[in-house]
Amino acid sequence: MKNRIYIVGTGPGREEMMTEEALCALEQADVIVGYTTYLSLLGERFAGKEMRATPMRQEKERCRICFEEAQKGKKVALICSGDAGIYGLASLMFEIGKDYPQTELSVVAGVTAASSGAAVLGAPLGHDFCTVSLSDLLTPWETIEKRLRAAAAGDFVLVLYNPSSHKRKDYLKRACDILLSVIEGSRVCGYVENIGREGTRTELCTLDALRDREVNMFTTVFIGNSGTRIINGRLVTKRGYGGLHD
Repeated sequence: MKNRIYIVGTGPGREEMMTEEALCALEQADVIVGYTTYLSLLGERFAGKEMRATPMRQEKERCRICFEEAQKGKKVALICSGDAGIYGLASLMFEIGKDYPQTELSVVAGVTAASSGAAVLGAPLGHDFCTVSLSDLLTPWETIEKRLRAAAAGDFVLVLYNPSSHKRKDYLKRACDILLSVIEGSRVCGYVENIGREGTRTELCTLDALRDREVNMFTTVFIGNSGTRIINGRLVTKRGYGGLHD
């Protein structure tokens, strides 16, 4: 019988924003592994579980811990913010899992920031969209720039993950400058900070104004396409149903 690891997307972190499948996987787990901050968001419901935490940038070590614990016969849950397969650790777990053929991996979907942030702002993802992470820790900036230009040229709604950090304070400004070389500065945008957590904050603005905004690593940025509008204070991208007009 194979060992089992659940790779669980916990959404923003609050219990009510997790799927039933995610909650069930955490209930079944003997040990829960995760980034220190994400473990702290789980609350009292799982306080009695064995927890194994690692700080940021120790993702490989975190994954190895999961396999080591599973080899002891424990049911393991690795938690990831949002969805584990979207900028999460699911892909890394499958890579490392090649060395552990007796361990079975089960990915449990979660609510990613694009979905939860869009719900807060209104309906900005009503048509084709793409996501781009501005973190260049794992992706060269040249590749990020190429993807931003392609998204702008294709008139996609654009969702920016990881728009800023202590070492990347000007990355959102750099991204906006790239986009402004392709699309107009009056393009409507919005961003959400601390989605689904205490201190949630939102703002709507133009791309020109967004360029000078200071955001943090817990912010998700939405840049509309040519059909995106602000309707009654909400960011909305029209789907294109017949008979409707501005």
